[in-house]
Amino acid sequence: MYTSSFASPSSDEILLAPVKIDRKWGYIDKTGKTAIKPQFEGAGVFKEGLAGIQLGTKWGYIDKNGKIVINPQFEGVGVFQEGLAGIQLGGKLGFIDKNGKIAIKPQFEGAWSFQEGLAKIKLGGKYGFIDNTGKTVISPQFDETWFFKEGLAGIQLGTKWGYIDKNGKMVLEPQFKEAWWFQEGLASIKLDSKWGYIDKNGKIAIKPQFGFASFFKEGLARVKIGGIFGKWGYIDKSGKTITNPQFDEAEDFQEGLARIKLDDKYGYIDKSGKIVSKPQFYDAGVFQEGLARIELGSILARILRGSLSRILLGTILTWILLRTQGGRWGYMDKNGKIVIKPRFNKAEDFQEGLARIKLGGKWGYIDKNGKMVINPQFEEAGEFN
Repeated sequence: MYTSSFASPSSDEILLAPVKIDRKWGYIDKTGKTAIKPQFEGAGVFKEGLAGIQLGTKWGYIDKNGKIVINPQFEGVGVFQEGLAGIQLGGKLGFIDKNGKIAIKPQFEGAWSFQEGLAKIKLGGKYGFIDNTGKTVISPQFDETWFFKEGLAGIQLGTKWGYIDKNGKMVLEPQFKEAWWFQEGLASIKLDSKWGYIDKNGKIAIKPQFGFASFFKEGLARVKIGGIFGKWGYIDKSGKTITNPQFDEAEDFQEGLARIKLDDKYGYIDKSGKIVSKPQFYDAGVFQEGLARIELGSILARILRGSLSRILLGTILTWILLRTQGGRWGYMDKNGKIVIKPRFNKAEDFQEGLARIKLGGKWGYIDKNGKMVINPQFEEAGEFN
């Protein structure tokens, strides 16, 4: 219902993760010790010191001591961001402060977290923006919008996209078939049937020529040449091709490496386009805290991942077989070395030095040496914050 950005906690802050055991949610610390006993029907991650929890059918908030600081009374809640959190009451959305006081009365059909000082809202079927006092800064008038990034937000009027500033001034008139948000100074846009990039002045920085173009990250952007069966490569901000389009899939760079797919296998490249880890994995994640999760599977798992198996066996049966007969997850470092042997049924990215893993139907946590820090025992488990 709401969106959020992620800020790193301070080094002396106690980190807690939501976990589910015996159908109730509670919280543990990084040693696995129960910090807040399982008692809730639902629980979210801590943001800005508070976490949303569900008791019965209503939602409220607790602090890291487990004290209920905002009584459960809402139909739904979001995370705190920029001091406010979205809540649902009487079928309408509004915002509260950390004392539980209604800061912006529930009145919206849609409401999203504050970003760069403004929150996107929906009223009367149209989208606009409010500030943290509830004042309508940009009246609901658009058919769709992005959030504000780097001072601008993409907006849609009719079938065309343009951009506005935080005063609601139309910086770039709606003219694009599609448009994404600005990142690293450029935004990808679609003119006619091709994608390219513009700068914040609306000047074409890289002419539309691609079948698809993603946003820039770490100085490079992934682009696709051709249609649905086209190939992916990477360009820099001058539009120069850094890695020729050759991959069946490609992801954004993170920590200097990007996941790519060739011949139904995943591997990794560096920013020069050099293969750091040859395509060999049945699935893989992005690098986080120096490690990436990777899946090595059986021949059966590879067959099950194919589209033909879904036709012959059906989607549900294929999904069940993959869960029981699928591959095993482990982790590799940036040199392409597998440092944690694939042995888990599921694995998530590292965060705050630990990663969630699933073994024997239960979730636990490992450290970067692969040591089981918190034994698998939970029905569900979240990230530490």
